[in-house]
Amino acid sequence: MKKFFGLIAIILFLSLINFQAIVFAQSLSSRELISNAKQYDGKLITYSGEVVGEVMSRGEFSWVTINDGENALGVWVKSVLAKEIKFAGNYKERGDNLEITGIFNRACANHGGDLDIHAQSLRKVSDGGVIQEKLNFDKVRLGLILSGALFLIWILILFKRK
Repeated sequence: MKKFFGLIAIILFLSLINFQAIVFAQSLSSRELISNAKQYDGKLITYSGEVVGEVMSRGEFSWVTINDGENALGVWVKSVLAKEIKFAGNYKERGDNLEITGIFNRACANHGGDLDIHAQSLRKVSDGGVIQEKLNFDKVRLGLILSGALFLIWILILFKRK
């Protein structure tokens, strides 16, 4: 009887370890996903990065591009979840940082064979915002000096002609 309970305890322990591997998605970079696409194909993964470009709504779902600093990957997410995104990165704004958990597709049959992630959950890690540009006074000074030099050369050319 003790052997039977010991065997059941071992089976439960191994099941819990396997369950834990299934439930918790593995956090990966775009480089890891692209380099090992075959290994992660169809698996639950976590990918984090900044929203860049536009959120492209397609009815119930939306395309969101997430850049982790190395590469950008397309994410297919429910439009309800995508409404949490307030800023998408461009020249004037820093995009929201998101953590996406979803199924990685090496060649998605639904989207023309593209590499993408079908998001199951979206978590905003930090808010984006407007980038405040500062005036570079060294460049302004250099521009004024060069404009003055050009004006002086132009005047000298005019006097030389007369």
